[in-house]
Amino acid sequence: MNESFITVQGYVGSTVLLRQAGDHKVASFRLGVTPRKLDRSTGAWHDGETQWYSVSAWRTLGENVTASLRKGDPVVVQGRLTARTWINASHAEVVSYEIEATHVGHDLHRGTTHFQKNVRPGADPAAGQQGLPEPAGVEAEAPREAASRADWNPPLHEASDLAGAA
Repeated sequence: MNESFITVQGYVGSTVLLRQAGDHKVASFRLGVTPRKLDRSTGAWHDGETQWYSVSAWRTLGENVTASLRKGDPVVVQGRLTARTWINASHAEVVSYEIEATHVGHDLHRGTTHFQKNVRPGADPAAGQQGLPEPAGVEAEAPREAASRADWNPPLHEASDLAGAA
């Protein structure tokens, strides 16, 4: 089966709604994506036409989306794209685009967020952070001080230091 996967960056355009669909929960929201283009001759940015997508997120992803996202939040959504054609009340053919999300997250290019792990059913919350063990080789970090510019750039090596590395 061929499916179209898409990754889009945009803004949550509606309140996230969580509903029950059979035995599973599903969250849904509208996603607005407005392309911006730079006019090199004037140096001004121009907004294109906003594209709207209906996004659905199933099961645990849907519960996490409902708890995490608010209208206006910048997000990145990845999932299966479906185009649906239907006839509206004016008897005009309309195409709507829907994304069944596989991944949803805040767009960290636009701001910051705080991640909180899910608690597994039956896990002891006192054992580790949220009852989940850290992956092997990962140690908990102490709160970071503001990094200096020296921390961002490793020292450059002289060509003579690298001569024996080859």
